[in-house]
Amino acid sequence: MKLNMLLFFTFFIIIYGFSNYYIALRGWQALYSVSRTGALLWVAGVVFLALLFIIGRFVDGKLPYSGTRAIMLSGSYWMAAWFYLLLLFAASDLLRLLSRLPFIPAMVWSDWSYRFFLASVGLVLIILILGSWNAWHPVVRRYDLVLPRKASTLNELHVVAVSDIHLGWVVDSQRLNQLVVKIRDLNPDAVFLVGDIVDEGIDPAAEYLIPQALIKIQPPLGAFAVLGNHEYISQQADRLKPYFQEGGVSLLRDESVKVADSFYLVGRDDRSSTTFNGGPRRELPALLAGIDRESLPVILLDHQPFNLQEAQAQGVDLQISGHTHLGQIFPNQFITGAIYECDWGYLRKENLQVLVSCGFGTWGPPIRVGNRPEILDIHITFAP
Repeated sequence: MKLNMLLFFTFFIIIYGFSNYYIALRGWQALYSVSRTGALLWVAGVVFLALLFIIGRFVDGKLPYSGTRAIMLSGSYWMAAWFYLLLLFAASDLLRLLSRLPFIPAMVWSDWSYRFFLASVGLVLIILILGSWNAWHPVVRRYDLVLPRKASTLNELHVVAVSDIHLGWVVDSQRLNQLVVKIRDLNPDAVFLVGDIVDEGIDPAAEYLIPQALIKIQPPLGAFAVLGNHEYISQQADRLKPYFQEGGVSLLRDESVKVADSFYLVGRDDRSSTTFNGGPRRELPALLAGIDRESLPVILLDHQPFNLQEAQAQGVDLQISGHTHLGQIFPNQFITGAIYECDWGYLRKENLQVLVSCGFGTWGPPIRVGNRPEILDIHITFAP
C-alpha cells in the first residue's frame, strides 16, 4: 500500500508541477509585453499558491490554528483556479493549432492573448465566487419511495440521509452546525450518514464539536453511519468510533441491525478499507446471511455505488450511497457519469432502488459548479 501511495503522489506531483508551469508560462507570455512587473508578479503568485496546496498537506497541527486554516483555504481555492485556468489556456492553444488549418480563419496569439488572459482570470474569479456561494447553500431533495414488503410495525418511514460532509479544515464546524439545524428542522424518524464524514485532516475545533453536534440530532429510531474512503485515507476510521458513540450515532462496519422490528439496516465497510490497512470488508452474501429478506425490507448503506448488480442479486430493497459528488465542479460530471452506473439521483434495477447523493460538503476546492450540495429527505411507504 505504501508503495502504491508513493507512486500515486509522485505521479500527481509531476503532473501538478508541469501544469502549474504551463499556467505560469502562458500568463508570462500574455503580460510580458504589457508589463514586466505584472508578468513577474503572475509567475510568483502561481508558484506561491501552487506550493500552498502542497504545504497544506504537511502543516496540519504544526502551525497556529489561524495560519493553518489560511494555508488550507488558499491552497484549496487555488486548486479550483488551477483547474479552470488549465482548461481555458489549453482551449486557447487548441484554437491556435486549429487556426493553422487552411479552412479556418487565422488567429494570432500575440494579437489577443493579453485580452484572453484577462478575460480568463476574470471568469475564474467569478466562478470561484459563485461556486463558493453555491457550496454554502445546500438544498433538501425529497424522494418518495415504496418498498414492496410489509414492515412489522411501520407503515411509513421518514429518513434523512447525508453523505460526504468532509468535515475538516475547509468544511468547518460552522457547516456541521448548519447541517444539524437542517436535519432537526426536517424531524426525521432516522438519520443515515453515508460515509466521508471527515476529510484527510480534521480541524481541531471541528473535531471537538463532532459529538456535541451529533447528540443534538437524536431521531426516534436512531442515527446510523458508515465509513467512506476518506476516513481510511486519513487513518481516522478507528479514531472516529468514540465520537460517534458519544454523539449517539451507531457506526455500522460490515454490520446489520433490525430497526423497530420493521426493517433491516445493513452498513458496509468502504471498499477502500483493504487498500488503506482497514482489512478486507465482508462479502455482501455473508453480510446478509441470517437476515429474513422475505418478510422485512433491507436497506443497505454503502458509501461507493459500485457493483449495484450485487445488491440487486442479493435481494436488497434500497441502497443509499454517495462518494461521487457528481464531479463537484463542471465538467467533471461527465467523468463520474462514465464511471458509475448511477452517479447521482435515483435508479431502479428490478426490485432494487438506488439513491446516490452528490454530498453535503466539498473535497479540495470549497466550491461547487454545476450541482448543488444536498440533504436527502426520503419518505418511504411499506407496501405488501
